[in-house]
Amino acid sequence: MPKAEGTGGMASFRLKFEQGLRVRELDVTHNLDDNADAVLVIAGTRLLPELSRVRRRGIRVVQRLDGINWVHRVKWSGMKYTVRAEYGNMMLALIRNRFADRVVYQSHFIRKWWEGWSGVANAPGTVIHNGVDLLSYTQNGEGDRPTDKCRMLLLEGSLARGLNSGLFHAVAVAQKLQVKFPIEVVVAGTVDEATQAKFAQSGKGNLSVKFLGTIPRTEVPKLARSSHLMYCAEVNPPCPNSVIEALACGLPVIGFDTGSLRELVGDEAGVIVPYGANPWKLETPDIDTLAASAEAVLENQDSFRAAARRRAENMFGLDQMVEEYVKVLLG
Repeated sequence: MPKAEGTGGMASFRLKFEQGLRVRELDVTHNLDDNADAVLVIAGTRLLPELSRVRRRGIRVVQRLDGINWVHRVKWSGMKYTVRAEYGNMMLALIRNRFADRVVYQSHFIRKWWEGWSGVANAPGTVIHNGVDLLSYTQNGEGDRPTDKCRMLLLEGSLARGLNSGLFHAVAVAQKLQVKFPIEVVVAGTVDEATQAKFAQSGKGNLSVKFLGTIPRTEVPKLARSSHLMYCAEVNPPCPNSVIEALACGLPVIGFDTGSLRELVGDEAGVIVPYGANPWKLETPDIDTLAASAEAVLENQDSFRAAARRRAENMFGLDQMVEEYVKVLLG
């Protein structure tokens, strides 16, 4: 619970996790009144009285935690977004501190973040990275990389309004790379019209930036295979599924050393460089260093792509993730 729908990370996790449970012949329900053996709260829920009754019945409650909403405190993102963000933080913290019997953090970065912001939880905690279906997300299949240019992919749920700073950084990196390589930037995810208009008005020289909008989940492997590198546009990313999916498709990842990015990518599956400023204040990062370092990825595609796939196979298999969750849920 809740039964997350849509294309975002919560919905993606729910669908993959349910698939893994059913393979193990474990039944799934979204009704708290059913006689469940355990309840997994995917982030938060408003059904706190029902959650309390579940605990009184002796049913284990496990909370899966993502990061903390913070960008709105640095960059105005509108009243609606701000209220929702603060309410979400309060609800997540309340469930973590009062209702959860176990807490699963999606990365070591997330665990450290929550414990610094809200203290060490009363409930035992563990880190379980997100997983990916290594048979569906693979380096083999439809999606050929262009031979006349290099494609930089941005794959995010939303880069709209207050979340758009990483998009401008990505274009700045691409412009630096364009001195040596013909570059195309492809953006898959929600980008508001005002942000797109800024790019149209500012002029990017001969740099091509394509906005695809939100794409079906089934199209992600093809798009990843048809790209040369992925830029992680989120600042302080908690544990982005897009990065793990890119690695599984053999797509090297570049970005700045904030959040969990180095924890996910490691030292060989891409290039991660110091931010060079204060990411928590959304200051401008060290574009020059990332662009210079990313040249190696474009010049050594075979080795980086092999390392990306190897990283996914060693760390982010869906079966491994499901097994670890089942241990926490059912003991």
